[in-house]
Amino acid sequence: MNSKIKAGLKKSWQIFIIILLAVTMTFIFQYAGHINENKSTDVLSQLGSRGTEVRNIQNKLKKLGYYTGTVDGIYGSGTRSAVIKFQKNCGLTADGIAGPKTLLYLGLGSSSASSNSAYSSNDVYLLAKVIAGEARGESYTGQVAVGAVILNRVKHPSFPNTISGVIYQKGAFDCVTDSNWRVEPSSTAKKAAQDAINGWDPSGGAIYYYNPAKTSNKWMLSRKVIAVIGSHRFCI
Repeated sequence: MNSKIKAGLKKSWQIFIIILLAVTMTFIFQYAGHINENKSTDVLSQLGSRGTEVRNIQNKLKKLGYYTGTVDGIYGSGTRSAVIKFQKNCGLTADGIAGPKTLLYLGLGSSSASSNSAYSSNDVYLLAKVIAGEARGESYTGQVAVGAVILNRVKHPSFPNTISGVIYQKGAFDCVTDSNWRVEPSSTAKKAAQDAINGWDPSGGAIYYYNPAKTSNKWMLSRKVIAVIGSHRFCI
């Protein structure tokens, strides 16, 4: 083999190596960019995180009674423990990470704005009145759960498709005909109504609830219970 052929083969091989390296590097950069893109759209607040989102999480957990530390925007062990307690209470995976679903249950999810736009201030007020009437003496989580049941009915084909329609459906809620119906709902009931509208559903998707100490209806007692919060059984 003469020197010209050898030189030609060597040059061809070098070009092949360069092209192969270029293709490989392009693939690596594209894959890395894809990973970074996914990370940017699935932000998680967890141990060691800092910032406004962490502060919002701490504020919400403090209002709900899960967090007793300082609202400093630092995701420390105290914040993590509070998140775990909240997750356990809501039936979520108790990993201590405030991911998209946990944020949604806290009323801090990205879908909050779209959820809010579906209901008017009158809807929120009416929902708060039922919460105040039906869940007096219940925990805050229990109050939100009652509100969530009403919203679940709005979305269910077997019920009216408005909050007022569900609430004023004949025989649906005793509080509507109670003398306390004219009483102004508390700020806590209003906040619970807003949290339910923001997407927090401690009931787990229930469309009925009852207090076993006050209910003798066999049909209601036969419903499948999916959550127990305070004195209420939530079912489907």
